[in-house]
Amino acid sequence: MTTEELTIEVQKALDEIRPFLESDGGNITLISIEEDKHVKVRLEGACTNCSVNQMTLKAGVETTIKKFAPQIETVVNIL
Repeated sequence: MTTEELTIEVQKALDEIRPFLESDGGNITLISIEEDKHVKVRLEGACTNCSVNQMTLKAGVETTIKKFAPQIETVVNIL
């Protein structure tokens, strides 16, 4: 998968999870993909101060991204 294809797949994953975040007043933005295996995102809105945002990041966002792009190893939230 090329870097461009990988970016498209990660965006598809974020588009799939975005409605769930928006329903709680949050959102997510792709910041970067490094070495084609490390994704940096920014949780926004209500997700910024949410006490379960790390669980959301791991259980929801990371799992969904890996479903679309299995080669992704890590997903981190950048403040």
